[in-house]
Amino acid sequence: MSVTITFLGGASTVTGSKYLVQHEGKRLLVDCGLFQGYKQLRLRNWNPLPVPPDQIHAVLLTHAHLDHSGYLPLLAKEGFVGHVYASRGTRDLCRILWPDSGHIQEEDAAFANRHGFSKHAPALPLYTRQDALNALPLLKAVEFDKTISPMPGWKASFSPAGHILGASSILLEVAGRRILFSGDLGRPDDLIMSPPDDAPQADTVLIESTYGDRIHPKEDIPAELAPALQRVAKRGGVAVVPVFAVGRAQALLHAIHLLKMKGELPTSLPVFLDSPMAVHTTHLFEDHPGEHRLSHQDTRALTHNATMINSTDESKALASRHGPMVILSASGMATGGRVLHHLAHYAGNHRNMIILTGYQAPGTRGATLASGAKSVRIHGRDVDVNAEVVQLESASAHADANQLLAWLRTMPQPPDQVYVVHGDPGPADMMRSRIKHELGWRAVVPEHGSTWPT
Repeated sequence: MSVTITFLGGASTVTGSKYLVQHEGKRLLVDCGLFQGYKQLRLRNWNPLPVPPDQIHAVLLTHAHLDHSGYLPLLAKEGFVGHVYASRGTRDLCRILWPDSGHIQEEDAAFANRHGFSKHAPALPLYTRQDALNALPLLKAVEFDKTISPMPGWKASFSPAGHILGASSILLEVAGRRILFSGDLGRPDDLIMSPPDDAPQADTVLIESTYGDRIHPKEDIPAELAPALQRVAKRGGVAVVPVFAVGRAQALLHAIHLLKMKGELPTSLPVFLDSPMAVHTTHLFEDHPGEHRLSHQDTRALTHNATMINSTDESKALASRHGPMVILSASGMATGGRVLHHLAHYAGNHRNMIILTGYQAPGTRGATLASGAKSVRIHGRDVDVNAEVVQLESASAHADANQLLAWLRTMPQPPDQVYVVHGDPGPADMMRSRIKHELGWRAVVPEHGSTWPT
């Protein structure tokens, strides 16, 4: 029997990554992510998988971001009992992200029920914090560049991919086929993360294409961030910065620290990190010194140069403060979490600023704000947007199109087949075209739910 891949997510979209590899009745899932963004995508989270969870034998995770790992508590709740293999960094982050995800879903459902803006009565979370805690024992840590056997006859190895702590590319070997999953690749010039390792030899490659049609500007985060924060500080405003709790929050904290050290921002400018998940993640950088560029002094600065907000009461108290100040809060695309309350409170004032710090998936509030919309819907009501909206072009944690191609070129020999995944239709097709014409390799963009050979 041949080895096949079924694309259960991350196909023609940047979200919900799930790749089901099958051979002789054995099934392994690479990534197990939540769909985010457009409502029709989010609704897929509620659809049963075509394979019962108790018939999936193992899961390999490229990294901890919820669009790659956040479906796992539901998979476990519905019967999956196998091991979940991940790097140490990914394991540590999942211990933070999954319970937080369940807690936010419970909070959002409760808020919807209290205020009556859900079409469902009652609104329910996809899974709870307890469901997430129940799934954590399934995690098994894997060292980089060590070969493991997730089940008899199958081999896998993880190599650093940059992007965030623990992020990996995974080489899976089964029935004589070598399948390489890029995961989300970081940038060689990332402000805080080390560059991805070179790509190993493989027969089949799944390459992400988040920025498959984009080239990042040469400007770095501090250079782009400085004038924005200088403007909002000068007018006494509040900068609300939706951040991804893992990666972008720490990059922005480091950038602000560098700007204060250089005298480009006043050292007295208050900075608040309002996300328990981001606070816990920031402390993890001290536990994984080999995966990032930050010195011991830099990692200490991350936790000492901002006020860490943990409790809900502390978060609410920020609303009584006056600017200038900077509030970093999750989530990065403004899809949920505490940042929604800050946006609802501050978006209407022209002195304030909303700073978007990374890719904004279509259908998210972040994408709505980036488009210049004059209002955004939050908690069932339309909120006026009079604040200045700034989108940082330099803050992405993903490799751009040229960097993705450069990574593919590090392979010792061309693969037989490339599948272009984790990209919206335009960027994915542009990457497919460049792979075909510049590298001369076979490349396709698989459709959601399709099955292909390796």
